[in-house]
Amino acid sequence: MLSEFDLIKRYFAQHSCTDPRIALGIGDDCALLNPSPGMQLAVSTDMLVSGRHFFADADPYLLGHKCLAVNLSDLAAMGASPLAFTLALSLPEANPLWLEKFSQGLLVLADTHRCSLIGGDTTKGPLNICITVFGELPPGSALRRDAAQLGDDIWISGTLGDARLALASYRKELSLAPLEHQLAATRMHQPSPRIALGTALRGVAHAALDISDGLIGDLGHILQRSGLGASLHIDSLPAGPVLARQPLALQRAFTLAGGDDYELCFTAPVAQRAAVLAAGVSSATTVTRVGSIEAAPGLRLLDDFGQPVTLQLTSFDHFSSP
Repeated sequence: MLSEFDLIKRYFAQHSCTDPRIALGIGDDCALLNPSPGMQLAVSTDMLVSGRHFFADADPYLLGHKCLAVNLSDLAAMGASPLAFTLALSLPEANPLWLEKFSQGLLVLADTHRCSLIGGDTTKGPLNICITVFGELPPGSALRRDAAQLGDDIWISGTLGDARLALASYRKELSLAPLEHQLAATRMHQPSPRIALGTALRGVAHAALDISDGLIGDLGHILQRSGLGASLHIDSLPAGPVLARQPLALQRAFTLAGGDDYELCFTAPVAQRAAVLAAGVSSATTVTRVGSIEAAPGLRLLDDFGQPVTLQLTSFDHFSSP
């Protein structure tokens, strides 16, 4: 049977760290970081709980990918480059097969984004994964939620809604063909953190966040923090390729309030439209202009003809959503 320290050594500590920004990684009471000279640290924590954020029988490789991806997405939303992360892992048992696949999914994504695992903790208990990620960026360049300005365009990266569509399929709320379910489920299990786009938007965009709980609520955070309102052209929202083949009402519901997309929602001046499009090209990420920031408080939903649309939709909330 694996001990706690055998588990760490076999599946996580063997991951060599050659990044000069990591002065000391796994193996001591604290890790030591050397951020690049003149850079500011960005820090974020996310917790994923079995039965709440993922199915208890989730593929461990995909779960390893996702639990780091959602943290890297927070860095992307601030325009920060990844530096390092810690992992706190609660496990019902030390299953070698599960741990092998989980650590592979986690560390492959970490290597892709040059983000070193530098420590954490393990314990026995209900399956629970908590990651704290560290990034860096030039001081004053962060894409903060409170920085939207009157007249800004509202943009969305990638596409929305396929992850929520996959969840509906898993829950038997609707029926998808096997291939459609597989394509949608990829967005649910393997989100792509938009790090390259986030860093390319520094000095171009004003405010940003990642869409985790649903656009209608997440954009609301920008509006509240910035003290502004907005109009959103809901039929311009970029639906995922599987969702785009569904009825309009479902497209609207899942692009607006689906959640689990981990795309960026950001605002930028009208004069920066060409620069935003260039950032999309340089990061190989599609970007779509979907609305504008206005002085009047609140979020107004408009159809293709500019007519108001009333929809009773709310984003996910851990303490009020089922």
